[in-house]
Amino acid sequence: MTGGCACVILPSNMEDHSLYLHVPFCRHRCSYCDFNTFAGQEKWIPEYGRAICREIESVAAAAAHVYGTPLPAHTIFFGGGTPSLLPLEVFGAILSALRTCFNVRPDAEITIEANPGTVNPEYLRGLRRLGVNRLSFGMQSAHPDDLRLLERQHDFLDVVKAVQWARQAGFENLSLDLIFGLPEQSLERWRATVERAIDLGPEHLSLYCLTIEPGTPLEKRYRRGLVPVPDEDLAADMYEYTQDRLEQAGFCQYEISNFARRGPKGDLFSCRHNLQYWRNLPYLGFGAGAHGYAGGARTANVGGIRPYIERCLAPADRQKAEAAFPAGPATRRTIPVDRRTAMQETMMVGLRLTLEGVAERAFEQRFGEPLEEVFGKEIQKLIQLGLLEYDGPTGDRHLRLTRRGRMLGNQVFMQFV
Repeated sequence: MTGGCACVILPSNMEDHSLYLHVPFCRHRCSYCDFNTFAGQEKWIPEYGRAICREIESVAAAAAHVYGTPLPAHTIFFGGGTPSLLPLEVFGAILSALRTCFNVRPDAEITIEANPGTVNPEYLRGLRRLGVNRLSFGMQSAHPDDLRLLERQHDFLDVVKAVQWARQAGFENLSLDLIFGLPEQSLERWRATVERAIDLGPEHLSLYCLTIEPGTPLEKRYRRGLVPVPDEDLAADMYEYTQDRLEQAGFCQYEISNFARRGPKGDLFSCRHNLQYWRNLPYLGFGAGAHGYAGGARTANVGGIRPYIERCLAPADRQKAEAAFPAGPATRRTIPVDRRTAMQETMMVGLRLTLEGVAERAFEQRFGEPLEEVFGKEIQKLIQLGLLEYDGPTGDRHLRLTRRGRMLGNQVFMQFV
């Protein structure tokens, strides 16, 4: 059931929004995945593309009605699932709808997640012609045993070829995803994966510690005793090693799990789209199961592919009354975010940024209260425990995690809930 938004907060300076598009299609569901994805449903892709364009048009029209002008957007991110299963013509139609309905910045970051085994040179050249300027490949590991455990549908050679083809197609901003802390994964094996990833020369690396999620095939194997318990101490060693090794290789850790090189002008190749999340700034979510945060409310779309298509493509006389922004035809839930909750969420996501953290000045400008007056007790406790620290001159300090705090991030974030 969709609720109404109780309070639409109008950004006085028309903040740039980010646009997320969920592609729930996969050829095979990986053993560790608990995302909103479906295998063997590719027949619905053409209709899904039309549905997502209809949702874009509807939400953009509602936004323009509220703000009086198209919303500015500076990042677009296609996540999944496996977005690289979409034909080029579907990508073209969606990007055209976004550019028509929103004020997409000329220098917008446009990212597509891709599985290495699903791309070829012609496809990547086509994406680049459409304006896609950033690719995120799900490498996960360089070792075949790890890839078999995760039930990935590629091998390391596929990763090598995908990176080579992407460079030939003109992509200058590539990211690789890696997973550590796997059952029976040794430190030596992880080190080899990190070295191979570095050798591929990406601008960005995202490194995640495996979480065995309830209901996944991997969790079922774990409960049956077919998979050993991951070694948490070993995973911590892997994380510490990676921080040091990537720093040596010229990467900067700008977020707990993310590392970026610097460009020719000294700017980090950070994922600008994800920075929007970590700064707790507005974004719109399109597609089945997509989430958004805009207009002072969080939204969640219906998760199934067919229900999503039916809602978005329903004839006008069968559609429900036009939803208030930021909701759209596929929205199943809208939750207003009050000021106190927004403060808490800003702390939780902002402290993930290991360099930037939460800036005192920005916090006070946004909420009208000094950071120390709102969370002083929690901050001082965490500083005394060696998990947080202030950096920068008085009046413009940034609160951020210490190196030890990065290892215990969840315990820090819980203090602000």
